[in-house]
Amino acid sequence: MFVSKLSLPRRTFLRGAGAALALPLLDAMVPAFTAVGRSAAAPVRRLGFVYTPNGYIKEQWTPDLVGAGFELKSSLETLEPFRDQMVIVSGLANLEAEPMGSPPGPHSRGSAAWMTGTHAKFTEGADVRAGTSADQIAAQVLGQATVLPSLELATEQNEQMVGNCEAGYSCLYQNTISWRDATTPLPMEIHPRVVFQRMFGDGASPEENRRHLQTSGSILDSVRERLGQLERALGAGDRHRLGQYFDSVREVESRIQRAEAHTADPLLELPPRPADIPQTFEEHARLMFDLQVLAYQADITRVIAFQLCRELSPRTYPNLGVSGQHHALSHHGNNPENIAQVAKIDAYHVELLAYYLDKLRGTPDGDGNLLDNLVLLYGGGLGNPNPHYVVDLPNIVFGGGAGRLKSGHHIAFPVNDNVPQMNLLLGLLAKVDVPLEMHGDSTGPLDLDTPVETAPTVV
Repeated sequence: MFVSKLSLPRRTFLRGAGAALALPLLDAMVPAFTAVGRSAAAPVRRLGFVYTPNGYIKEQWTPDLVGAGFELKSSLETLEPFRDQMVIVSGLANLEAEPMGSPPGPHSRGSAAWMTGTHAKFTEGADVRAGTSADQIAAQVLGQATVLPSLELATEQNEQMVGNCEAGYSCLYQNTISWRDATTPLPMEIHPRVVFQRMFGDGASPEENRRHLQTSGSILDSVRERLGQLERALGAGDRHRLGQYFDSVREVESRIQRAEAHTADPLLELPPRPADIPQTFEEHARLMFDLQVLAYQADITRVIAFQLCRELSPRTYPNLGVSGQHHALSHHGNNPENIAQVAKIDAYHVELLAYYLDKLRGTPDGDGNLLDNLVLLYGGGLGNPNPHYVVDLPNIVFGGGAGRLKSGHHIAFPVNDNVPQMNLLLGLLAKVDVPLEMHGDSTGPLDLDTPVETAPTVV
């Protein structure tokens, strides 16, 4: 560790015209050590959620063995490099997404209940009701130390933002997985430029942000002079770390600008949000994942909820040779061809997730990397999509939880036991020092560390 006379607070920004660039964790932010061997600050704990819609194909997803030593099925093959930092949890139930006397609307209820454990109110109006989501419970604690308490992101929204979107259920239930409280669904931002400006820009309105972008061009350019002054006062290790961070910021910024260049006359009118979405879903998803890495790296937020796709998604995947819409195919009718196509989509979403995990693992954070200090849940609110089952949900937990999460095994619960999904969320919250006695329909926190069996067992 390089010890210099410069001492920086953890929340340090470089400010330029209309921009405030947060810095990553540097040695200069760690008090000079007083004992031999001290080399890093206490690790920061972070919590993330990534949602995949329309159920999944269990036969191509869930390992046959419980415990360690399981073989990854075809939908999860790209996760092999992360085997030692993943816990597969099968058999959990999302029973608050059941009809319970309400009309059909499983996708809306499944999405609303995934992080709240509550039954969505049947309404197509603005009087929606669910419950506070787990990410927002965490944000109330972890967000006290960051610029943004949380980030809520997505890649698509229903073009019909209000009104009936499924059997009398409001579109709001599909367009978010994050709820500040029982009656306040949080909007999921789909525009990378808006996310970037929330993280680094000071513009108070879309119009101000647009004017700033036209005059300044780049966040990094606006802080270049202050950056040079800072670099001259830092040690070699910190200069290298800053260089890597700024390269990442520059790359994301350049990709956003290239995406905007494809939009015809983007400055002709000033829409509510800039038109900056990349042309392909894969480019869009990867860019949103990269923004999440930057948000964690700069400690702008420690809680992120990301809706990779929404329920009832009509997205098609011609790059996979899949011609039908995701939601329509998910009602496969036990047709082998349809099942195979849905499994391809499952595997593709997981492949995009693997890109994110690789970025996290490759980004230094303290004595380790971002994945070491993160607890990340990947999953969705429906199980078998054909009959709209809300049991045996897809759940995979990643990361090291700053040393608190033991990984590398498969935990399986009997499906008929209906162990609540919220038990898993209680367990995740505990890993990031957000203890909670009860959440939604929970019955107690799930122990993620203890192997279910002393020897591998066939599910």
